[in-house]
Amino acid sequence: MAHRIAFLGFVALAVCASLSLAAEPASLQDFCVADASGNTLMNGMACKNPAMVQASDFAFSGLHIPGNTSDAMGFRVTLVSMTQIPGLNTLRISLVRVDYAPWGIVPLHTHPRAIEILTVIEGSLEVGFVTSNPGNRHITKILKKGDVFVFPVGLIHYQRNIGYGNAVAIAALSSQNPGVITIANTVFGSKPDISTDLLAKAFQVDKSAVWQLQAKF
Repeated sequence: MAHRIAFLGFVALAVCASLSLAAEPASLQDFCVADASGNTLMNGMACKNPAMVQASDFAFSGLHIPGNTSDAMGFRVTLVSMTQIPGLNTLRISLVRVDYAPWGIVPLHTHPRAIEILTVIEGSLEVGFVTSNPGNRHITKILKKGDVFVFPVGLIHYQRNIGYGNAVAIAALSSQNPGVITIANTVFGSKPDISTDLLAKAFQVDKSAVWQLQAKF
């Protein structure tokens, strides 16, 4: 019994260690301001000399400015990540402002490296995500001003303004570089194209439907 408990304890430690390694590395100093001039390729960015760090490395102005939502989807994201605030390097967090035109949508997408927590500042949004296989459960909710919703890491999700006026949301993401994969653009707009035969069979549609979608992206 003692050997079994020891073995289970070892397994638990191994699992915890693997999870910690899978996450973004934590900073081992007060901060690691990104050095954009560095030429070294690494997971993240090299640190600026702490003696050269300024308050501007930790600040960003402009989140109060509405984004231009005149595109076909009717939304605009203003990103505040490591690129905009070098001081976010190694801190595992970023921020976005999302502006929505009336009935504008943020189309189906995922963030491969981040959990997203969204707060509605103005307007009403329909939001939702789909769980992984085999369940593929669609979890959706209508949010109003002040409501908060969480999108788990890696799951396909969306937002839609369901009002006749503009809507605004602020979202935090658990990565300094969360990434975004827009499903339609990725599948039908890849360079070079994914084989039409493959897509037609995968989506169980005629090839002409695939050609039409690829032409749009």
